[in-house]
Amino acid sequence: MSERPKVLYMARELPDEARAILEAACATDYLPPDRAQLLAAIGGYDALWSQFDFKIDKEIIERARRLKVINTTSTGTDHIDKAECARRGIRVLSIAKDYGLLDTFTATAECAWMLMLACHRRFRAASAAAHAGQWANSERFQGDQLSGRTLGVLGVGRLGRMTVEYGKAFRMRVLGCDPKSFAIPGVARVDFETLLCEADALSIHVHLTPQTRHLFNAAAFAKLKPGAVLVNTSRGDLIDETALLAALESGRLAAFGADVLHDEWRADMQTQPVVQYAQNHDNVVLTPHIGGATRQSIVAARIFSARKLVHYLRTGEELAYTAQRRSH
Repeated sequence: MSERPKVLYMARELPDEARAILEAACATDYLPPDRAQLLAAIGGYDALWSQFDFKIDKEIIERARRLKVINTTSTGTDHIDKAECARRGIRVLSIAKDYGLLDTFTATAECAWMLMLACHRRFRAASAAAHAGQWANSERFQGDQLSGRTLGVLGVGRLGRMTVEYGKAFRMRVLGCDPKSFAIPGVARVDFETLLCEADALSIHVHLTPQTRHLFNAAAFAKLKPGAVLVNTSRGDLIDETALLAALESGRLAAFGADVLHDEWRADMQTQPVVQYAQNHDNVVLTPHIGGATRQSIVAARIFSARKLVHYLRTGEELAYTAQRRSH
C-alpha cells in the first residue's frame, strides 16, 4: 500500500501503547460506537476496528467501498456478517485462535463463577434487602451451597477447563461434556443427555455454530435435572429463550445467570424478553456482556490487536500471537 492506510477506530478506550502502534503505521480516526456515524463514514476507510456495540451487517458492508479488513478484539465474531465480508473479500480479524494470549485471560470464567454463586445464594434478593436496611430474618434468603452438588460444564476448552477447576475447589462433583477427548483428574466425561440429567449446576462454554444454536431448547430443558441452575457466558443464541422462560416459570430451572442474551445489540434491551422477566423475578441474574471486561484483559488484547491489524495492512497476512512472541 503506497500511502498510509486509513483506519476507523470505533470501539471503547484504546490503551496508549495500542494507540501508538496504530498511529505509527496508519492514518487513524476515532469515533464513538454509533451505527449512524459508521454508516456515514465507512466508505472512506481501509480498515474498521469495532466491537460488540452493534452489528456490522450487510448495510454497513455495502457502504464500505474500500474496506479491506474488520478488526475485533474478541473471540466471538457473530456481530459481523462474515458471509457478506467473504463475498466482498473483506478479512475479519479476531483473537479467537490466539491461544497463547487467551490462556492468560481468566475474566470470562470468573464471570461465570460470579453468576453461579449469585444464582445459588439468591444474591439479588439479599443485596436488595441489605441496601434497604433490612438485616433481620436473613433465613428468608436461604440458598444452596455448592459443596456436594454436581457441576456440569458444557465445553471443556480453555474457559471450560478453568471452570471445572473452580468447581473442584468448591468441593463439587464435576462432569464435563465435550466432543473432543479430554482427561482432567477429578472430572468425569459424559454425554450431553447425562450432563442435563445429573447436573445441579450447569455452565456453558461452547461456540455458537449452526449445530449449537438453540442447543438448550424445550427438549433439553425437559431433561434438565429439576431445580438446576444454568449459567451462560458464551453466546445468547445457544439458548431458546422461549423454552428458557417456560423452564423458569415452571420451576424446572431454579435460576438462570447470563452475561449474553439473544439480540443483545437491540436499542431497547429493557423490552428484551429475558430482561423483562428479570425485572420481576430475582432468580435471574444478568450482566451486560462484561465477561472479558477486566482492565488486564482489555489492555493486553487491544495492544495485540493493534499489532495484528497493522501487520495485516502491511503484509496481507494474519499475525499469530505465538509467532509474534517468538519474534521478540
